Amino acid sequence: MERGGSWGPVLGFCLLLTGLVRAEEEVIMNTKLETSDLRWTVHPQTDSEWEEMSGQDDEGSSVRTYQLCPRDSSTSHWLRSRLIQRGSASVLYVEIRFTMMECSSLPYNSQRSCKETFNLYYYQSDVDDATNKHPAWMENPYQKIDTVAADFLLRRGGERKSNLKTFMIGSLSKRGVYLAFQGQGACMALLSVRVYFKKCPTLTRSFTKFPETVPNALVERVEGVCVDNALTPPGELDRLPSMFCGQDGQWVGQITTSCACKDGYEAKDTDLHCRACLIGHYKAGLGVGGCVPCPDNSNTLVTGSSRCLCRPGNHRADSDPLSSPCTRPPSAPRSIVPQINDTMVTLEWSEPLEHGGRDDLTYSIGCVLCSPSQQGVCLPCGEGVSYVPSQRGLSQRRVVIRGLHPHTNYTLSVQSENGVSQLSLSEPAVERVNITTSRDMPAPVSEIKRTRASENSLTLQWNSPQHTHYTILEYLLRYCPKDGPDRGQWQVMSTPVNSAVLINLQKSTGYQVQVQAKTKAGLTNFSAVFTFNTLPDVAAAQTQLMGTGVLVALGSLLLIAVVTLAVYCCRKHPHVNHIEMNDKNGPYLMGQTGMKVYIDPFTYEDPNEAVREFAKEIDVSFVKIEEVIGAGEFGEVCRGRLKVPGKKENYVAIKTLKGGYTDKQRRDFLSEASIMGQFQCVGQFQHPNIIHLEGVITASCPVMILTEFMENGALDSFLRLNDGQFTPIQLVGMLRGIASGMKYLSEMSYVHRDLAARNILVNSNLVCKVSDFGLSRFLQENSSDPTYTSSLGGKIPIRWTAPEAIAFRKFTSASDAWSYGIVMWEVMSFGERPYWDMSNQDVINAIEQDYRLPPPPECPSSLHSLMLDCWQKERSARPRFANVVSALDRLIRNPASLKITRPDGPGSSQPLLDQRPPPPLSACSSVSEWLQAINMSRYQNSFTQAGFTSLDVIAQISTEDLLRIGVTLAGHQKKILSSIQTLRVHKAPPTLRY
Repeated sequence: MERGGSWGPVLGFCLLLTGLVRAEEEVIMNTKLETSDLRWTVHPQTDSEWEEMSGQDDEGSSVRTYQLCPRDSSTSHWLRSRLIQRGSASVLYVEIRFTMMECSSLPYNSQRSCKETFNLYYYQSDVDDATNKHPAWMENPYQKIDTVAADFLLRRGGERKSNLKTFMIGSLSKRGVYLAFQGQGACMALLSVRVYFKKCPTLTRSFTKFPETVPNALVERVEGVCVDNALTPPGELDRLPSMFCGQDGQWVGQITTSCACKDGYEAKDTDLHCRACLIGHYKAGLGVGGCVPCPDNSNTLVTGSSRCLCRPGNHRADSDPLSSPCTRPPSAPRSIVPQINDTMVTLEWSEPLEHGGRDDLTYSIGCVLCSPSQQGVCLPCGEGVSYVPSQRGLSQRRVVIRGLHPHTNYTLSVQSENGVSQLSLSEPAVERVNITTSRDMPAPVSEIKRTRASENSLTLQWNSPQHTHYTILEYLLRYCPKDGPDRGQWQVMSTPVNSAVLINLQKSTGYQVQVQAKTKAGLTNFSAVFTFNTLPDVAAAQTQLMGTGVLVALGSLLLIAVVTLAVYCCRKHPHVNHIEMNDKNGPYLMGQTGMKVYIDPFTYEDPNEAVREFAKEIDVSFVKIEEVIGAGEFGEVCRGRLKVPGKKENYVAIKTLKGGYTDKQRRDFLSEASIMGQFQCVGQFQHPNIIHLEGVITASCPVMILTEFMENGALDSFLRLNDGQFTPIQLVGMLRGIASGMKYLSEMSYVHRDLAARNILVNSNLVCKVSDFGLSRFLQENSSDPTYTSSLGGKIPIRWTAPEAIAFRKFTSASDAWSYGIVMWEVMSFGERPYWDMSNQDVINAIEQDYRLPPPPECPSSLHSLMLDCWQKERSARPRFANVVSALDRLIRNPASLKITRPDGPGSSQPLLDQRPPPPLSACSSVSEWLQAINMSRYQNSFTQAGFTSLDVIAQISTEDLLRIGVTLAGHQKKILSSIQTLRVHKAPPTLRY
């Protein structure tokens, strides 16, 4: 290896690293240990003065040496070793021990040609083919290592002392090397030659084992494995622990992604081993910390436990941490005291003697009616009975019960409960008391009559109850459509007299009605159900005819207003008075239909003029920022309130421009407002599927853009969060809204160019709105991974982009239609990434080979056919957005068509990827690995806390278990249960022992 100053930076790098570990050496040649002749090759062979002989080293041991003391310095005397096999090492170290005579100590006639140095060379070879003539005895092909000079020279009568030199040979590529020594005038003796290489020894650190490593580079990265009972932290599963082995055979640097003792194990010998927790101890989490004793009323039966099981009769609630003690249900309440007032009863009681070790004590009230004619027969109290403040979940020890029957026997009960009562198999902690109500209550209303009816009202009357000792305070009447009781649609009203008028009813509809009376003693029972019908709309035909005439007149006025506005716009913008259509989203002017057309704000000489014309300026005092909800390209995105005087306060999303901006950044930021402001049409009509611009704030800092606030955020993340929660008809409704918004934009000659689910926002009513009308973008040149890049450098993936837009930068409404097909696929797959993990270049190549995405699971065939239409290679063959809206409307009117699915969908598309379903539970080695494989890692902590830490236990899980764990989404439940189904078929359930 060449010498020089190149090792300085390397040495500096090594000094920065910490934790050096002593290197090991492996010797591959040592002449000091040879007991027979070395028989190395000399040159010239006939007249060489190198002589092999026995000698003694500094320790007096016998060694084989070579000596040279030439008579003539004009001749080079070479000595070459045998082939030295280097093994797996690419760097060798050569250690030479020698002596050398001082020239002044030699005879006078030899001093003139004497030298006190010799040269060291090496030659690489894959085979042992060196001869007396091959390779040639010269510096090339031999490579020079160094010119070796002695530190100690021998002189007559002086001290006999040898020299020890070590040299490094690097970048070796062939199987072996020859060492060569060239003497030309030096009188010397070669006492020993040792050749070795360095290696990093086996190392255990931070619960990670690294193997013995021979470095083949200056610093070589080495991956380790966790020691027994240690794991890589969950957030770093894709990164193996690693360390660096230096060329000098020393471990350097700190361990990246170190391992940690898993649940149930703690550190031993600092960081070398993990040992199991003893019986009666546990460790719940991965990482630092030791085993701790089990909480009260719990224990472990085996070593290495991650949780303590409750002792019989004790329980731990789902919300309790593993470190909390196990507790018991409470005992029964004591000393119930009833106070009877006619048909109203007040109950009071004392606390139970035992709370079970918990402080979440509540009470529930029970009521049964016992018939005197049928001994021992008791039925639950009727629905007319009310409990104040409530029947269940009481924290206070007092309740008022109203609506009981007079002179009737009741059994009332009070049950005490806490957080573990539902987990106990013992009898509930209940205290009971028997009571009898006093006096008579009025009989229920016996008959209700209709005295008048119209299309939307009913007038009703009834007789007052007879034989009552109490004054009727008021009547309570409840009513609902004929099919309403099953849906819980009762409406209630009160009246002081025995008649009532029901208004705002539906025409030609039957309504069910019941009445009950209220006295000081309580409420009577409801009457029987009576049904009455409203009248049909006899004047509908006349009204419809009149309405048609009004609509025609309004339509004519609207057409006149549109034409007037179009003429006004043409006069107001004299610099855009001709029709120009540009595929790159340049200026778009008045179309042939006369409809308002999008105008690019960058065509204005002063872009601020476009902001003033298309966006409303809002006073900053009207806005109150509440919280930051994200970060945009120019600054923070916030949620706030907008209260304009005279208008209702509403939530808004606020984009801010961070400080230190340039004029260009300010212009680019406000251009989105200039674009959105144009999508408010004549009469301030706002399309329901286009994000609404409230206005801008430019007169103060920071500069802001205010839009309507969409509660559910971006469509892609919203779908992933609610995987499997929407029916096909709901998803088609979302797609219809997006298509309607794009139809409106295309009719305005606006090309979106970045239509994707991430740029669709969803409000609380599941209405989808098109957003992101930001900066123009250009195609990044000379990129191995072609992407669209904004002028600020933000990359946009091309998975949604049409082929002609990628190849020729042709952006049209047809390229937006291609993107809409990808959005359809995203929606029907609940936010799956299009083309999965393919690279952008692979996507481009696949589309060029006519590959198209297959239908998502359970996707209706009609929808996948529409996707394939949007992905036609010829852009003229793709449907217009008006056609897409019509096609989706037909599907919505015919829901049965959405039930037809085919595994592969219509059309043909060669499978370029092997898209396998998630692996079954039987293919995984741990619960963590299984949850990661089915994209359910979000529930890992929930499974661990609930005790589902082994695959055997997971195999027996049920829907009730999933609900208890916290998996409430039906789609997630289905995915988990289908994954473990295979294991249930092939494996018998385990026997659990505690």
